[in-house]
Amino acid sequence: MSVEPLKFELPKFEFPKFDLPKLEVPAAFRDLAEKSIAQAKTGYEKMKSAAEETTTVLEDTYAKASKGTTEYNLKLIEAARINTNAAFDFATELFNAKSLSDVVELSTAHLRKQVEAVTAQTKELTSLAQKVASETAEPIKEGVGKVFKQAA
Repeated sequence: MSVEPLKFELPKFEFPKFDLPKLEVPAAFRDLAEKSIAQAKTGYEKMKSAAEETTTVLEDTYAKASKGTTEYNLKLIEAARINTNAAFDFATELFNAKSLSDVVELSTAHLRKQVEAVTAQTKELTSLAQKVASETAEPIKEGVGKVFKQAA
């Protein structure tokens, strides 16, 4: 005895078809929409260009600041090395001193040399810091001016 499976068919459903009325958009509205889209596109292009210019300015500024900071730090290390060597030389001379008057004379000479050295190092570091600040600020100043002109 064989049993046949039951077959079910679902009824087909179709969405009703409605005829939508055709609306004519007035020409004034179309023109206004086209002008708005054109203005939005122009504004977007200006903002995109300004953003790209700003990125370039920031990259340039960062590179100059990084280079200047490295140069400044190397000068600091050089000054520290010179001052440390001078301190060791002074200590060696003190150990070889024969009298109290030699110690006083060596101390006075060392102090005078160190004041002169630190003064020269300070001038050099100050000048370098000003140069780095100026070189870092200049691209920002120029770039911001360009960006505002482009965005306007």
